[in-house]
Amino acid sequence: MHSLQSILAGLAVFGIVVFIHELGHYLAARWRGVQVTVFSIGFGPALTSWKDRVGTRWQISLLPLGGYVKLHGFENRPDAPREEGDENAFNRKSVLSRAIVTVAGPVFNFLLTILLFVVLLSCFGRPETRPDIGTLAPNGAAMKAGLQVGDEIQRLDGHHILSIGDIQAQVAAHPGEVMKVGLLRKGQSLELPVTLDRIQQGGHDVGRLGVGFAVSHSAPLPVYKAVPAAIGQTWDMCGNMLEGIWQIISGQRSARQLSGTIGIIHMSGQAVDYGVASALGFVALLSLNLGLLNLFPVPMLDGGHLLFYAFEAVLGRPLSERTQSYALQFGLLLVVGLFIFSTVNDLRGLGVFHWLFAHGG
Repeated sequence: MHSLQSILAGLAVFGIVVFIHELGHYLAARWRGVQVTVFSIGFGPALTSWKDRVGTRWQISLLPLGGYVKLHGFENRPDAPREEGDENAFNRKSVLSRAIVTVAGPVFNFLLTILLFVVLLSCFGRPETRPDIGTLAPNGAAMKAGLQVGDEIQRLDGHHILSIGDIQAQVAAHPGEVMKVGLLRKGQSLELPVTLDRIQQGGHDVGRLGVGFAVSHSAPLPVYKAVPAAIGQTWDMCGNMLEGIWQIISGQRSARQLSGTIGIIHMSGQAVDYGVASALGFVALLSLNLGLLNLFPVPMLDGGHLLFYAFEAVLGRPLSERTQSYALQFGLLLVVGLFIFSTVNDLRGLGVFHWLFAHGG
């Protein structure tokens, strides 16, 4: 029952983020005079649907793993023959109008992220990670060496640590080695030798201490301070995400860290289990991911369409039908390939393959 509740919570979180993305496309389309024929939450056959006064069919579909907005004339090229009633067609609008409708989805995701960060900062304060041990990995290096929850790490091999990142960097650089960890435990200074674990990450051996650090929250911020802080936090996280993607592309981090729809729903359910602040933070993170990734210049994504419009604006005409067709085929292969790869990662992370092999034959 608990697993079912987590799955339903995960689907709800995923649905909220996708709805906001598609709502951005919908509202921008209405603003620019484009007829929206369908607004669907989920894919596949419609479970229920209704039509509004402007002719848009709203529907909830069988597979709750995304959604879409169908725009009149979106499938046709701008230079296609004009038909009666095409004044409300997407392909008859200017390059600027089409770009606005396209970029509005990711923009709404960014706005949702900023809004949720404002709520978190003004209601709960800013989360701050301290060098206090909050959790110990079972049979990890720290537990074996006698470190305890509540210990404050102050030194590594005699060097004072400056931040959590400093601890992580120094530990990662010494896989399998013995490191002297200076602690403050109940007011007493201690130094314990710890043989670091050795794990594979991105094709390289890295050290692991096997601890989770305590997280506290600063005092809540007034809204007028929370808004710029939320914008700054969103900007910083975009930079961190882009850096992480580059590290995966360049081989510095393992591609097995990529999560797909199953993994996202699973993590969403876990975040909801940890409480309101955790759930809101995860929705903000997921919304930011969706908005940022959709801006990548890959055909099939919003960023790919924006790239087509940029070429059209510069050349004064759309790219040839053949060029766009090849680009869309490449984009489809890339998106499907990433979906399959990330789904395999999700199933591996959930132990599905291990279970199958253990029970097979």
